[in-house]
Amino acid sequence: MDVFLMIRRNKTTIFTDAKENTSVTELKRMIGGILKVNPSDQILFYYGTDPMANEKLLQDYGITMTIAKAQAPVQLGLVLRSESGEFEQLDITSYSSPPDLPEVMKTQDTSNGQDQVA
Repeated sequence: MDVFLMIRRNKTTIFTDAKENTSVTELKRMIGGILKVNPSDQILFYYGTDPMANEKLLQDYGITMTIAKAQAPVQLGLVLRSESGEFEQLDITSYSSPPDLPEVMKTQDTSNGQDQVA
């Protein structure tokens, strides 16, 4: 069955889907096709803990269709090898918040959109 993934690195987010029985290596190949980065230069993290092992399947990590839905994809972290040969630190930039609404758009104490008369 299909699982839906959100792969995050710094300010980059990749949405993709895969099968529950997809190996981590296969997923890295998919990412490599998008980012043009060799799979050996990638490390994936689930819940920011230990790196995901290449030979394991997504379902081995509990990534199944019951938790990895299109409307709520599972988030994976991604780090890449730098030119110096070292892997960067896992960094997932938080999403920005929308600006506050202008005063004219904020809700007022009205009933059915009309001012109440006493």
